[in-house]
Amino acid sequence: MRSERPPALFVALAAVGVAFFVLPLVGLVSRASWQTALGDLTSPEALTALRLSLVVSLAATALALLLGVPLAWIYARVPFRGRDVIRALTTLPMILPPVVGGVALLFAFGRRGLVGQALDAMFGIRIPFTTAGAILAATFVAMPFLVLTVESGLRSMDRRYEDAARTLGAGRWLVFRRVTLPLIAPSVFAGAVLCWARALGEFGATITFAGNLPGTTQTLPLAVYIALETRPEVAIMLSLVLLGVSLFILIAMRDRYLRGV
Repeated sequence: MRSERPPALFVALAAVGVAFFVLPLVGLVSRASWQTALGDLTSPEALTALRLSLVVSLAATALALLLGVPLAWIYARVPFRGRDVIRALTTLPMILPPVVGGVALLFAFGRRGLVGQALDAMFGIRIPFTTAGAILAATFVAMPFLVLTVESGLRSMDRRYEDAARTLGAGRWLVFRRVTLPLIAPSVFAGAVLCWARALGEFGATITFAGNLPGTTQTLPLAVYIALETRPEVAIMLSLVLLGVSLFILIAMRDRYLRGV
């Protein structure tokens, strides 16, 4: 790519823009107590929150894969009336305030919600303020990232390979397993990573719908929120863990962002 000399004004404004993002991160790192870092990260509350965060984020990613890949396939391959509206509704959590998402989940799956009332009455299942509720909240806000990424991969793949497999007698499911899925595997992987990262950092919907119960729904972001009032050094170290994971994912996925999934 040809290099171009930037205007001095653009350089100055860009530098201010970089500083706007970098300075808070530098401030966070500068306040970290590195002498007690290991003890802070291995404290019982930190380890419990870390374990729960891994369980919730991985379970949310698995659920998103189960539901999101078929949904992306429908969006990419099946034209139907109202598709754009339904796509907008199912990707709305990407820009919806997480707290609003938590309130919506509460009125859908709470004890008096549209579905939750029936689940409680018929099966005695109560989802809010449980680990399952935290998983549901994380899936709600994270699955759109997977759906859009996989849909983009399906739209950009060369469908002639699928057509060739069908002419050779392969059935629909065999074509999907042996041709389509391998071709979109990079998109599925990228979508799953983005979904996992978003689920790992989820806060608003979780605390609204699942609460902040240590060992049950208190994930890392919630633990940071609580520790900031009583043990700020632990909050800082946990924040750095989340920061490191997010930074690694952004750097690893950089090329995919620039060239399109």
